[in-house]
Amino acid sequence: MKKCFCFLSLIFLLVTSCTEDVKFNNPAFQSLKDNVFWRAQIYEAQIAPDDKVTIKGTMGSEQVLLNLASSEERTYFLGLDNVTRASYYYEIGSDVFLFSTGPNIGEGQITITEYNIEDKTISGTFKFKAVNSNAAANEKKNVSFTEGVFYKVPVTPSTTLEN
Repeated sequence: MKKCFCFLSLIFLLVTSCTEDVKFNNPAFQSLKDNVFWRAQIYEAQIAPDDKVTIKGTMGSEQVLLNLASSEERTYFLGLDNVTRASYYYEIGSDVFLFSTGPNIGEGQITITEYNIEDKTISGTFKFKAVNSNAAANEKKNVSFTEGVFYKVPVTPSTTLEN
Protein backbone atom coordinates (compact mmCIF):
# COMPACT_ATOMS: atom_id res chain seq x y z
CA MET A 1 0.00 0.00 0.00
CA LYS A 2 2.85 2.34 0.87
CA LYS A 3 4.52 1.67 -2.51
CA CYS A 4 1.25 2.32 -4.33
CA PHE A 5 0.78 5.64 -2.52
CA CYS A 6 4.36 6.72 -3.33
CA PHE A 7 3.91 5.72 -6.97
CA LEU A 8 0.63 7.65 -7.28
CA SER A 9 2.19 10.68 -5.59
CA LEU A 10 5.10 10.60 -8.02
CA ILE A 11 2.74 10.36 -11.02
CA PHE A 12 0.69 13.28 -9.67
CA LEU A 13 3.80 15.44 -9.25
CA LEU A 14 5.03 14.64 -12.74
CA VAL A 15 1.70 15.46 -14.35
CA THR A 16 1.10 18.71 -12.46
CA SER A 17 4.67 19.99 -12.78
CA CYS A 18 4.52 19.69 -16.59
CA THR A 19 1.71 22.20 -16.98
CA GLU A 20 2.46 25.66 -18.22
CA ASP A 21 0.42 28.81 -17.72
CA VAL A 22 -0.68 30.15 -21.09
CA LYS A 23 -0.74 33.90 -21.59
CA PHE A 24 -2.73 35.20 -24.53
CA ASN A 25 -1.62 38.34 -26.31
CA ASN A 26 -4.81 39.73 -27.71
CA PRO A 27 -4.16 42.24 -29.24
CA ALA A 28 -0.41 42.04 -29.85
CA PHE A 29 2.49 43.58 -31.77
CA GLN A 30 5.71 41.60 -31.40
CA SER A 31 8.79 40.39 -33.26
CA LEU A 32 12.39 39.29 -32.93
CA LYS A 33 14.61 42.36 -33.17
CA ASP A 34 18.09 41.17 -34.12
CA ASN A 35 17.08 37.74 -32.75
CA VAL A 36 15.91 39.13 -29.37
CA PHE A 37 12.21 39.07 -28.43
CA TRP A 38 10.58 42.51 -28.76
CA ARG A 39 6.96 43.21 -27.70
CA ALA A 40 5.24 46.56 -28.03
CA GLN A 41 3.56 47.93 -24.92
CA ILE A 42 1.42 50.32 -26.96
CA TYR A 43 0.05 49.54 -30.42
CA GLU A 44 -2.40 51.17 -32.77
CA ALA A 45 -3.28 51.37 -36.43
CA GLN A 46 -4.82 54.13 -38.48
CA ILE A 47 -6.35 54.20 -41.93
CA ALA A 48 -6.30 57.47 -43.86
CA PRO A 49 -9.17 58.56 -46.12
CA ASP A 50 -7.10 57.40 -49.15
CA ASP A 51 -6.90 53.87 -47.53
CA LYS A 52 -3.19 54.13 -46.60
CA VAL A 53 -2.46 52.19 -43.42
CA THR A 54 -0.03 52.95 -40.60
CA ILE A 55 0.53 50.34 -37.88
CA LYS A 56 2.58 51.46 -34.90
CA GLY A 57 4.13 49.55 -32.00
CA THR A 58 5.92 51.31 -29.15
CA MET A 59 8.05 49.92 -26.32
CA GLY A 60 9.59 52.61 -24.13
CA SER A 61 11.70 54.87 -26.37
CA GLU A 62 11.58 52.39 -29.28
CA GLN A 63 9.01 52.50 -32.06
CA VAL A 64 8.22 50.43 -35.16
CA LEU A 65 6.10 51.96 -37.93
CA LEU A 66 4.66 49.89 -40.76
CA ASN A 67 3.25 51.98 -43.63
CA LEU A 68 1.15 50.34 -46.34
CA ALA A 69 -0.43 51.58 -49.57
CA SER A 70 -3.85 50.10 -48.70
CA SER A 71 -5.78 47.93 -46.26
CA GLU A 72 -6.17 45.12 -48.81
CA GLU A 73 -5.41 41.66 -47.41
CA ARG A 74 -2.23 40.70 -49.25
CA THR A 75 1.59 40.80 -49.03
CA TYR A 76 3.39 44.14 -49.50
CA PHE A 77 7.09 44.15 -50.37
CA LEU A 78 9.52 46.66 -48.85
CA GLY A 79 12.49 48.41 -50.43
CA LEU A 80 10.61 49.39 -53.57
CA ASP A 81 9.10 52.82 -52.81
CA ASN A 82 8.42 55.39 -50.09
CA VAL A 83 4.73 54.49 -49.71
CA THR A 84 5.08 50.91 -48.46
CA ARG A 85 7.85 51.03 -45.90
CA ALA A 86 8.95 50.01 -42.42
CA SER A 87 10.88 52.10 -39.96
CA TYR A 88 12.30 51.68 -36.49
CA TYR A 89 13.64 54.37 -34.24
CA TYR A 90 14.82 54.76 -30.70
CA GLU A 91 16.07 57.55 -28.49
CA ILE A 92 18.99 57.68 -26.09
CA GLY A 93 18.93 61.00 -24.28
CA SER A 94 18.64 63.65 -26.97
CA ASP A 95 19.99 61.36 -29.72
CA VAL A 96 17.49 59.79 -32.13
CA PHE A 97 18.46 56.79 -34.27
CA LEU A 98 16.29 56.06 -37.34
CA PHE A 99 16.35 52.90 -39.44
CA SER A 100 14.08 52.62 -42.48
CA THR A 101 13.32 50.97 -45.77
CA GLY A 102 12.71 52.83 -49.02
CA PRO A 103 13.55 52.71 -52.72
CA ASN A 104 16.53 50.31 -52.95
CA ILE A 105 17.06 50.65 -49.17
CA GLY A 106 16.42 47.69 -46.91
CA GLU A 107 14.12 44.80 -47.65
CA GLY A 108 11.28 42.74 -46.28
CA GLN A 109 7.57 42.25 -46.41
CA ILE A 110 4.36 43.00 -44.55
CA THR A 111 1.31 40.78 -44.96
CA ILE A 112 -2.18 41.81 -43.93
CA THR A 113 -3.97 38.56 -43.09
CA GLU A 114 -7.19 40.13 -41.80
CA TYR A 115 -8.74 43.57 -41.77
CA ASN A 116 -11.96 43.32 -39.76
CA ILE A 117 -14.05 46.37 -40.58
CA GLU A 118 -16.79 45.50 -38.06
CA ASP A 119 -14.44 45.00 -35.09
CA LYS A 120 -12.04 47.70 -36.38
CA THR A 121 -8.93 45.52 -36.02
CA ILE A 122 -6.06 44.54 -38.29
CA SER A 123 -3.82 41.45 -38.17
CA GLY A 124 -0.82 40.23 -40.09
CA THR A 125 2.87 39.42 -40.17
CA PHE A 126 6.06 41.27 -40.99
CA LYS A 127 9.79 40.93 -41.40
CA PHE A 128 12.26 43.54 -42.54
CA LYS A 129 15.84 44.74 -42.54
CA ALA A 130 16.03 48.53 -42.17
CA VAL A 131 19.08 50.72 -42.77
CA ASN A 132 20.46 53.58 -40.67
CA SER A 133 21.37 55.93 -43.52
CA ASN A 134 22.94 58.47 -41.14
CA ALA A 135 25.09 56.02 -39.19
CA ALA A 136 28.48 57.22 -38.04
CA ALA A 137 31.42 54.81 -38.15
CA ASN A 138 30.76 53.55 -34.61
CA GLU A 139 26.96 53.26 -34.92
CA LYS A 140 24.81 50.33 -35.91
CA LYS A 141 24.22 50.24 -39.70
CA ASN A 142 21.02 48.16 -39.82
CA VAL A 143 18.39 46.40 -37.75
CA SER A 144 16.42 43.24 -38.54
CA PHE A 145 12.93 42.35 -37.41
CA THR A 146 11.89 38.74 -38.06
CA GLU A 147 8.87 36.60 -37.16
CA GLY A 148 6.85 39.78 -36.60
CA VAL A 149 3.16 39.60 -35.79
CA PHE A 150 0.49 42.23 -35.29
CA TYR A 151 -2.75 40.67 -34.09
CA LYS A 152 -6.10 42.39 -33.70
CA VAL A 153 -4.47 45.81 -33.41
CA PRO A 154 -7.22 48.46 -33.00
CA VAL A 155 -7.81 50.63 -36.09
CA THR A 156 -9.00 54.23 -36.11
CA PRO A 157 -9.66 56.42 -39.16
CA SER A 158 -7.07 59.20 -39.20
CA THR A 159 -3.81 60.45 -40.69
CA THR A 160 -1.90 61.49 -37.55
CA LEU A 161 0.35 58.42 -37.13
CA GLU A 162 2.12 58.65 -40.46
CA ASN A 163 5.82 59.39 -40.13
